[in-house]
Amino acid sequence: MRSISPLYTRTHFGMQPQEQKKEFGAAVKSERIRLGLSQETLAERADLHRTYITDIERGARNLSLETIYKIAVALGVSIGSLFNRGEARVLSDPSTGRANSLVDVLLVEDKAADVELTLEAFRKAGLTNKIHVVRDGAAALDFVFCRRQYANRRMETNPQVMLLDLNLPKVDGLEVLREVKADERTRNLQVVVLTVSQDDEHISKAMEFGAAAYLVKPVGFENFSKITPKLSLQWALLGTDSSMPKSSAPSLTKV
Repeated sequence: MRSISPLYTRTHFGMQPQEQKKEFGAAVKSERIRLGLSQETLAERADLHRTYITDIERGARNLSLETIYKIAVALGVSIGSLFNRGEARVLSDPSTGRANSLVDVLLVEDKAADVELTLEAFRKAGLTNKIHVVRDGAAALDFVFCRRQYANRRMETNPQVMLLDLNLPKVDGLEVLREVKADERTRNLQVVVLTVSQDDEHISKAMEFGAAAYLVKPVGFENFSKITPKLSLQWALLGTDSSMPKSSAPSLTKV
């Protein structure tokens, strides 16, 4: 099997409006000073260069979701707390620099523990995108193609991203991916396959079938944030962990 490198990138997630970059930079500086940290110390904790921290605090840097996450971890705060409390923030599409509609996510995972870990990772990061959950491959296909119990759905309302476990009951993940990518109505759906190992022999086939990326489970926000530049996603950031009701973060539909 040919070697496949993880699709982890450090490219910019996209231009935020100038006022949002300045607002974020001011929040970082305020929290850094409150903690008594120098720019050098924060840079070391976040694995960034000191001049990069300086530019962020001046509002002079475009921000990747990965960088935002690393700084939040280094400061010991949630991502949401580095933005205005109580106001939704939308990260922009990297191809246009504009914030568009938020993406919905379809999580296809049969293991309850992995579902909860993924949802918890989103919640801790303060992401409020709607997440639909199905537990097997047959249900995933019915959901996407609006069949059987999902016949009342419209394909125009399909989620833009599918997180797809490769080992599913009823219909396996590779077959789900193949059918989604074979249909012109759904081939633009961005599919991230979930696997238990980077050495999974099915990864190569998944990429051939048109998967956008893959993630090794469990899906934590840190590893998920590294592939978002490739997916051109928009994510909502709302409030802080302590101020956000668990029932509303993220918005979850179990189907």
